[in-house]
Amino acid sequence: MANLDAVLDANRAAVEDLVRAAEAAHSNWSTPRAPGKWSPQQIVEHVALSLEEGGHVVTGQPTKLPTLPALLRPVARMVFKRTLKTGRFPKSKTSRKMDPALTAPAGPPTPAHARARLEVGLTMFEAACRAKAAAGGPVESGGFGRVSLEDYARFTELHTRHHTQQIPVVL
Repeated sequence: MANLDAVLDANRAAVEDLVRAAEAAHSNWSTPRAPGKWSPQQIVEHVALSLEEGGHVVTGQPTKLPTLPALLRPVARMVFKRTLKTGRFPKSKTSRKMDPALTAPAGPPTPAHARARLEVGLTMFEAACRAKAAAGGPVESGGFGRVSLEDYARFTELHTRHHTQQIPVVL
């Protein structure tokens, strides 16, 4: 459990970093950084959705996260393991259900609301992880197959950090 506590603390720190970046982006909150890219508002919504849906994966509930065919999961697991090892996400696109540009609302209406929105997702994810740790066993992911709870939570932290870097620095 100590390792899970450390990973969940790292998740909380990553979300706090995202909140600070979102607050600093107040002047371009709903403006994408480039054509075809997300705005800070959309990035926050995507991460909040990912935290909530990650909690559903951990507890075995239905999720909006994609389920890959069994033949593709070993490839996805290799990407998963490489991401954990390097701490870097490969270039990729999200699924339509997780794309805030295709959903309404696009995210929290202001940076001030970002903290609350992210806190909802993080609280759900932490609760799911703690319940899973108490019950024992691995996480059954529709994307990666069977993975450890700690690895899944670490991947979630890295996902948050990946998107934090996408929020433009306002000078």
